[in-house]
Amino acid sequence: MDIFFQDPTDIPLPPKEVRIRELTAEPWPDGRRVRVYVELTPFQTRPNGEINITNTDEEEVASVSFIETIDPKMQFTLHLRTPETQGEFSVNASIFYPVLINGQKLGETQDQEPLPIPQDIMVVDQSFIKFTIPSSSETSNP
Repeated sequence: MDIFFQDPTDIPLPPKEVRIRELTAEPWPDGRRVRVYVELTPFQTRPNGEINITNTDEEEVASVSFIETIDPKMQFTLHLRTPETQGEFSVNASIFYPVLINGQKLGETQDQEPLPIPQDIMVVDQSFIKFTIPSSSETSNP
């Protein structure tokens, strides 16, 4: 499979070297949704990832997972699952790969044997940012 990137000088990296280049969070004006942008370094093997949003009590209020993305630039809209949507929140992003089993990659088979099941993951990078959603009284105009 060929993966084409816009910048030809951006060399695709092996799994252990894949990193998060950028992570941003932008609350929507309604205070219930958050646009999260993630950019990764170019990669040779398609990575998996998780993005979680937590409140100040460290309770998860939104999350999204992606599996074997083909694009290093991703944008998600997460809906906050909490009655209180004002205040400070944290976005945590993790990039990971399944651990190889017996030297065999997922999807490979030998003599019609069952596909291997990953027993663990290898987290290659994590990033963390904070953002604030102002109360509705702070955003209204007089």
